Amino acid sequence: MTTTPQIQITKDLSAKKITVTRDFNATPEQTWSAWTESELLDLWWAPKPWKAETKSMEFRVGGYWLYAMVGPDNTRHWARVDFTKIEKHKRMETRDAFCDDLGNINREMPVMTWKIDFEPIETGSQVIVEISFTNESDLEKIVEMGFETGFASALTNLDEYFENQS
Repeated sequence: MTTTPQIQITKDLSAKKITVTRDFNATPEQTWSAWTESELLDLWWAPKPWKAETKSMEFRVGGYWLYAMVGPDNTRHWARVDFTKIEKHKRMETRDAFCDDLGNINREMPVMTWKIDFEPIETGSQVIVEISFTNESDLEKIVEMGFETGFASALTNLDEYFENQS
């Protein structure tokens, strides 16, 4: 099956959230695994030419994923994803923040709440990501940092991963 999935990104400043919807030519179980297993996340999460590199991950409520976005010059930007709710193959909720290499949150940067839904569709699965912010300025800061282009690129990497599994 060769279709080009489209990404839909909606910004709602007054509600302080961004919603990203993306279809994948993979089963919900495959899509879930790609979002919840560190060795798979490392293959697609970062926009090229960057790569994601997991330092540690405990995928359970109360656990977290500590990873670096590693640039071509070996620059590292650290992030921490705390898992707050998990419904296997259906939904997860997280609190995402920039941090140092030990997982200490950088309070000068936005902290985001992500709700990620995995829906079966005729062609595979649809992922709906709702990212909420405390205030409009945090949302604007993430957008200014290139979130839309970077996340769209990472999701294209995930498409490539699924294509290579066929």
